[in-house]
Amino acid sequence: MARGKIQIKRIENATNRQVTYSKRRNGLFKKAHELTVLCDATVSLIMVSNSGKIHEYISPSTTTKQFFDQFQKTKGVDIWSSHYEAMQEHLKKLKEVNRRLRKQIRQRVLGECLNDMSFDELRGVEQEMEGAVEVIRKRKDARDDPHYGLVKNGREDYESAFGYSSNGGPRIFA
Repeated sequence: MARGKIQIKRIENATNRQVTYSKRRNGLFKKAHELTVLCDATVSLIMVSNSGKIHEYISPSTTTKQFFDQFQKTKGVDIWSSHYEAMQEHLKKLKEVNRRLRKQIRQRVLGECLNDMSFDELRGVEQEMEGAVEVIRKRKDARDDPHYGLVKNGREDYESAFGYSSNGGPRIFA
């Protein structure tokens, strides 16, 4: 029985579209493998489904990098340069962050001279120190409080610490 020719257009039903994609993808991979075996060809096939899932086939005798390097050499196209430049820019930014963090560590740990700092850096150090002083004052004031450490869970713990019952009167110990 001969198959009828189908019209090439987008399949509207999502389920049918996915089934067709899966079957045809497997067929393409099978043909790519046959080309590799029968003709000793190097084949690379990359497919991205409408859901974003990537499927790939690469001849067993090569790697994806080797394949693209050969393509680049044959066509005279530089496909890695933009990626390399982006990586160099990212590396430059990371080195700058690293430099700033190392400088902060030196300032805090080794007590580097404040004369080398810019006005904005000095202002930042000043704000950090003011914040630290505020935290220290709060802790000191909390420890000066005579009830410090006695009350942990609100009024009930406070009353129980001093022998009061929940109705406000003194608790009688037996």
